Amino acid sequence: MIVEEAAAESELWRRALVPAAERELVAVFSPLGEPRHALGLETIYEGYLLHYGKPRLFAPADRDSALLLGDYLYAHGLVRIAALDDVAAVADLAELISLCAQLRADGIGGDGAAWAATAVLLGTGSLDEAREALRDRGDPAPLADAARAQAGDEALARSLDLHLRRVG
Repeated sequence: MIVEEAAAESELWRRALVPAAERELVAVFSPLGEPRHALGLETIYEGYLLHYGKPRLFAPADRDSALLLGDYLYAHGLVRIAALDDVAAVADLAELISLCAQLRADGIGGDGAAWAATAVLLGTGSLDEAREALRDRGDPAPLADAARAQAGDEALARSLDLHLRRVG
């Protein structure tokens, strides 16, 4: 669905597609959360990968195209979540995008824990203190603990491992 809509939206995005046989159709963080959020969350995550890692579905010709496509996917994923009439989930995802951009700019780790906790607790309004610990003190433990408490050790480890393969 991500691929089809992006290709229909722009010839530039269509040309940026990885050949179908080479696409990695592995959901990274959405298995931790509610199924209704899965497509929006993975759309936003693909945008994140275009900005900071190795995308699963796209291979733009240059950095500028990658940034533009990443922004398009951020927006498109947020639109998907907004269509669910879940304002708190949209706010959580906007916070996630902002926090992860700050972490990347500052060279601080912990983005995986932020993604995992957001996926698990999306729209619950319970992430503020844990995000603050990461943003202000560089401590991802509260976010990882929140994700682990809801998803379990095995599911969290799987998602974080997949994430590390994409962003290093």
